[in-house]
Amino acid sequence: ACQLTAADAASLGGLVADLPKLSLLDVSYNPQLTQEVDAGGFRELSSCLSHTVSLTVLQLQACGLTPHSLEDLGSLLCCLPSVRELDLSCNKQLTGGLNRLTPHLAHVTHLEILDLHQCRLSPADLEALIQVLPSLSALMELDVSSNEEVGGVVSLLVSALQLSQMRRLPLSSCRLNDESFTALALAAPYLRSLDLSWSKVVGGRLFLLLDALQPSVIVELRLSSCDLTTDDLRHLAEVSKHGCLSSLRVLDLSYNGKVGADGWTALFTVGGLGSLEDADLSLRPSTSAPCSTWLPALLGALPRMPAL
Repeated sequence: ACQLTAADAASLGGLVADLPKLSLLDVSYNPQLTQEVDAGGFRELSSCLSHTVSLTVLQLQACGLTPHSLEDLGSLLCCLPSVRELDLSCNKQLTGGLNRLTPHLAHVTHLEILDLHQCRLSPADLEALIQVLPSLSALMELDVSSNEEVGGVVSLLVSALQLSQMRRLPLSSCRLNDESFTALALAAPYLRSLDLSWSKVVGGRLFLLLDALQPSVIVELRLSSCDLTTDDLRHLAEVSKHGCLSSLRVLDLSYNGKVGADGWTALFTVGGLGSLEDADLSLRPSTSAPCSTWLPALLGALPRMPAL
């Protein structure tokens, strides 16, 4: 967040042109960087970046990207043989223009991480993304969270991904529905990180997802504000008992006020959470509930956990 302008972008382009071994460029949180299209600042930066053949990470989070700047970015990507991570998140002005990038993205078959969270992706944007996903054969992480239209296309999204190598597919705040939640079970066996926070459809149906988990794969599970029930926690306890959560390090079950004491007790008495390092069981600030019946079980199950 350096308050860079389009003019600064042009100057930065001249600088990076002399850094052929540059491997990471992060100009995030500079919303004016891509403005003043006529000034050509971002276009010049993109042109100069084409000489940084060692660039592996390009982070453009909250840079005010527009459909016009996506065209410049697309032309650049074809010249970056080493790029592995592309972060375009929090660029709400690009909505409706992703199709200007995806034809170029199809040639970046070595891309491993693509972040598009909180970009107000439209149905047309998602259609363009889904069409290009089969070409991204090295993709391991795709973040489309906080895009409300995603909930209606999860089935198509999952079908287009190379599931066997996917590790992260965050879908928090995506307005998931019954169909999309069921479709997600296809990807669950491969994912190391799963975030469905703020998805009310999960409540009462968590077993559909848990039954698809493979032992010792998942390391992060976030289910904040999912309307989880006591039965959901019992199902979670059952998969924990069978070793499916033995590698889990992060567990977020916050803001699930419907869960009764029996659910928490079941989860923390069966064992299987020996790798857990961070657990969030908090309620909303305006609510409270007794924990005396299950707190001893929690402390006994997690004697070495550094964060609670």
